[in-house]
Amino acid sequence: MDKNTNAMGTKKVMPLLISMSVPPMISMLIQALYNIVDSMYVARVSEDALTAVSLAYPLQNMILAVSCGFGIGLSACAARALGAKDDKEVTATANHGLIFCAVHWLLFVLAGIFLTRPFLSAFTDSPEILDMSCQYTQIVLFFSVGSMYHLYSEKLFQATGNMIMPMFFQGIGAIFNIILDPVLIFGWFGLPAMGVQGAAIATVAAQILAAVLSMGFFLKKCPSIKINFKGFRLDGAILKKIYTVGIPSAIMMAMPSILVAALNSVLAAFSATAIAVFGLYIKIQSFVYMPANGVVQGMRPIMSYNYGAGNKKRMKETLKASMEATGVIMLAGMLLFLMFPGFIMKLFDANEEMLKIGVPMLRVIAVGFLISTVGCVLSGAFEALGKGIQSLVISVLRQLVIIIPLAALLSKSMGLFGVWITFPIAELLAAFVGCVLYRHFMKHLKL
Repeated sequence: MDKNTNAMGTKKVMPLLISMSVPPMISMLIQALYNIVDSMYVARVSEDALTAVSLAYPLQNMILAVSCGFGIGLSACAARALGAKDDKEVTATANHGLIFCAVHWLLFVLAGIFLTRPFLSAFTDSPEILDMSCQYTQIVLFFSVGSMYHLYSEKLFQATGNMIMPMFFQGIGAIFNIILDPVLIFGWFGLPAMGVQGAAIATVAAQILAAVLSMGFFLKKCPSIKINFKGFRLDGAILKKIYTVGIPSAIMMAMPSILVAALNSVLAAFSATAIAVFGLYIKIQSFVYMPANGVVQGMRPIMSYNYGAGNKKRMKETLKASMEATGVIMLAGMLLFLMFPGFIMKLFDANEEMLKIGVPMLRVIAVGFLISTVGCVLSGAFEALGKGIQSLVISVLRQLVIIIPLAALLSKSMGLFGVWITFPIAELLAAFVGCVLYRHFMKHLKL
């Protein structure tokens, strides 16, 4: 523990940030890659299959939102306790997390039973698409336990400054998924062709494998955080600290689900192809935003530790370095989308209608990538500082409050272009508000 925590308090910030960001960045890139590969395989089944998986995205993303949001709350709480040298609170945080991951999983099982078909039926009139989407979604919900415990161990590893182990287990899961996807989707090696069901099974199998491996190593190889239920009892103060960050973080990560569901309703007025193309964008853009999120993941424990240690100067240095690193990634993503939109769409067997919709979509939305650097980093900084509400405000502006009503309004007069242009507008306004909130916080911070 001393080696990692001392580094977070003393090592030069930019090299420290890079060393802590590269592993989760690689992990996020791998995650983005197998999400994209998954869609590429499904697109080869049929356009209806791709639409079915696109419709399933909101509920599927809710799993990630809850498990990752809760994990971020755990990580922030544990990192602050490590910075304050409070070993008792570190253990209590880990204990509560272990229990409540199971609670969250059971809630998703119930959602799979009772909510899947009523929710998905609101977005399609096709019985075939609805059936495929329900099959995919229920498998992912019923076996979400893998996602819960994989992210539990990942975030606690990150709280100690260990970014290598999470990357390693994420990579194993991703590679397993990429290999298993075509085998189950198309029925290789004598197995029956399972279509979208095969894609769902491959996904949950990979998540469970990653969870088993990461939990095993966490319990045996993480000296800074130990699970010990001797004398354990539920502590409302610990839960409050976790959920104060965890709930806003989960809401923020759930926003793409709400956004996609709302925009699917708007896009349905144009065509099912528009829904399928937008579903592709949501997965393609992760190839840009997930590496950027890797930088934010590297930043969080550094910010949390130095906040707990009372080092305001290093907090400022960490934020500056994070802005620079994230900005480089977002600039590269923007240029890629602006210059090669047709090539990107053709990776998914896009037909002429999909290209007609997808090429201008990628170019317009990409304009906001570089601007989003500010919102992404400041939102992550507020999470690290335990200020979940401020983080939530920035994310709500980026992904919900502005885009949905503005898209509904502009689509009537500007068509699909009116939907896409709302993305850079939202990023610009969120960046401005984020800067105001962070300046106010730092002005009144007494360390």
